[in-house]
Amino acid sequence: MSKSSEYSIDPGWRVLWRDLGVSWTDVLKAAALPEDLLARESQTLSAVEYFALFRALESAAKDPLLPVKIVERYAVESFQPPLFAALCSPNLGVACERLAQYKRLIGPMKLTVRAEDALRIELRWTSVIERPPAGLVLTELAFLVRLARIATREPVRATAVTLADADAPIAPGLSEFFGAEVRRGERHSVTFSREDAALPFLTANAGMWAVFEPELRRRLMDLDGAATLRERVRAALLELLPSGRTSLGDAAQRLAMSARTLQRRLGEDGTSFQAVLDETRRELALHYLQRTAITSGEISFLLGFADPSSFFRAFHGWTGLTPERARGTSADRS
Repeated sequence: MSKSSEYSIDPGWRVLWRDLGVSWTDVLKAAALPEDLLARESQTLSAVEYFALFRALESAAKDPLLPVKIVERYAVESFQPPLFAALCSPNLGVACERLAQYKRLIGPMKLTVRAEDALRIELRWTSVIERPPAGLVLTELAFLVRLARIATREPVRATAVTLADADAPIAPGLSEFFGAEVRRGERHSVTFSREDAALPFLTANAGMWAVFEPELRRRLMDLDGAATLRERVRAALLELLPSGRTSLGDAAQRLAMSARTLQRRLGEDGTSFQAVLDETRRELALHYLQRTAITSGEISFLLGFADPSSFFRAFHGWTGLTPERARGTSADRS
């Protein structure tokens, strides 16, 4: 099964489920999933497994307002990078456009954004034969409302909510949360007024978005199966560098191959691990210097250097410039 039809798993769910008063081991057992699932690194589930997991959670919680409880207890800041990146947006309209582009990094879902007289976001599942649980659909729609409220610190209300599931029960409290009656419709959707869609996000951060964007684009390439081995190594390094893990062995472990195999395959592609590492660091350094206000010392840390002086020497070797001169050159061009 391709990764585009799988859900990524967040270990933070253990905390969420505890807050909801359910046993995560019981939920996993009821869904016929391994009890150590949430302790595994980079674990994914098929859509069928994920739907079974959500239904098991619904059964354990026995709460018709579970979608609301999930989004209210699970801080948006704890979600995965595509969702955190949405918080960096200037407003809800832009945030939804970004989510529409990168949502499938989280699961086989697609957002369609229609911005005419109002902002309407339609949600559908891709590469999935089985119908998703209605509670999961409502959780996804409720998240967008919660995102708007957290980012603006305003009581944003939806103007319309539709659920394309004729059989699913709709708890009265759901309409109270959304601010609009949840109705049956042809699409799963939530709509906001044009005014609310344009409210400025107090969490807007152009610098952080500039940091997130390259990583998200590369992850999307890898998901599409279009990434070369060099690009896969670069994507792995984006995650490894801030922790100081810069060795061939670290990258090979992340890519589930031996160090010898990785080096050999890179050689067959006409490059080497050191060349990819230097290229990735150089491009990231220029990106940080030209598009953010991050200091050289912080950049040194993000690129996995032992100390700022090592970064200074390496950067000068790559570009013939000092980091601050590179930043100043960019400002001059602007």
